[in-house]
Amino acid sequence: MDRFFRITERGSSVGTEVLGGVVTFATMAYILIVNPSILGSLADSGGTTLDHAQLVTVTALVAGVMTIAMGVFANVPMALAAGLGVNAFVAFTLVGGKGLSWPEAMGVIVIEGIVMLVLVLVGLREAIMNAIPDGLKRAIAGGIGLFIALIGFVDGGIVAHPESGTIVALSPDFGSRNTLVFVVALVLIAVLMAWRVPGALLIGIVVAAVVGIIINAVSDGTPVPGAQLPDKAWATPDFGLVGNISFNVFDVVGFGAALALIVTVLMANFFDAMGTALAIGREANLTDAQGQLPQMRRVLIVESVGAIAGGGASASSNTIFVESTAGAAQGARTGLANVVTGALFLLAMFFAPLAGIIPAAATGPALVVVGALMISQVAGIDWTDVGIAVPAFATIALMPFTYSIANGVGAGMVLYALIALGRGQWRRIHPLMALVAAVFVWYFLRGPI
Repeated sequence: MDRFFRITERGSSVGTEVLGGVVTFATMAYILIVNPSILGSLADSGGTTLDHAQLVTVTALVAGVMTIAMGVFANVPMALAAGLGVNAFVAFTLVGGKGLSWPEAMGVIVIEGIVMLVLVLVGLREAIMNAIPDGLKRAIAGGIGLFIALIGFVDGGIVAHPESGTIVALSPDFGSRNTLVFVVALVLIAVLMAWRVPGALLIGIVVAAVVGIIINAVSDGTPVPGAQLPDKAWATPDFGLVGNISFNVFDVVGFGAALALIVTVLMANFFDAMGTALAIGREANLTDAQGQLPQMRRVLIVESVGAIAGGGASASSNTIFVESTAGAAQGARTGLANVVTGALFLLAMFFAPLAGIIPAAATGPALVVVGALMISQVAGIDWTDVGIAVPAFATIALMPFTYSIANGVGAGMVLYALIALGRGQWRRIHPLMALVAAVFVWYFLRGPI
């Protein structure tokens, strides 16, 4: 096992990999609650609503299988699960807006995944990643750090999006017991990490979950959402949604509209996964001297198959989860951590009622701490060069501000190309970089057009 996963070679140990895998699962377990709630939130044009128990099963199934596949095939600590944002696109745009049935909407995801896989196999996707300047790659990592920190602050009840007034503000529930659990966990994790205590993230998550359960047990109601013991601990998995897909989207909305929908979700997945993989690779010290991830081709192959598998199982497109940085921060360096995470997802199929036992207030602090570690990447950016400083800043800022990794990546690429052209330094623009920047211009303008 040590030789296969190159554990010692990468300066890790079996215990560290197992711990990193458990931490990654703990920070990702919320997807077993969130994905079914999004995909099961509305009926399609035929009046069909996806069953919650079946959604929990397929969410855990695809996440488990694809995460293990990533660990074995690519040997990196990058877990996969149903991508947030894409699942909302499936539910509220494809089904709610375009009138597709659930099988037809999942068919769109399968088609998109196949297109991505072809782009990887011909080498185009990896070539585009290698064409991105190192400064922008560092900005992507820093931006994702801020992005996941924002998610953590929202989960902990620190930041809110009010209906009026400022865009973001301190949450009106700032003094709640839910926020208290978040703050206690954040301070505990930070102190333990400062003392270099092994398993600091996991310890903080477990302590916060226990505190939340105790608070809910002695309170009226559930002031710490999610932190409660279920009536039963296990249930038999229901695989009824697996294979429930249709490719009639071209007949329902027309060829042009169908193509636009496929390209839109392709763009989001295409750059979200690459940016996230690179950020995790940097966190796990897997990138080379040029800032490249040697395993990128294998990573992108598995990630593309994850989109196909997610659509085929009605779990929505599965992609690399940025929460994997929590496991990398805990010391995970190899695919063994992924095998552990994937096994826990598969086990979760039988313990679906326990999915809500870890509250967001417990996992949120881990995301904030990991975000703080990831933002250190921006120190390597040449901030004296406006040609890279402005695109890098836009990349970093727009990820949390627009709640989209793809938006930040796109803005940085477009600005980099435009500034280089304006300075007469067109030779600095790699041809693939120019092509991607042009596609992102269409991506940003497609709404107004």
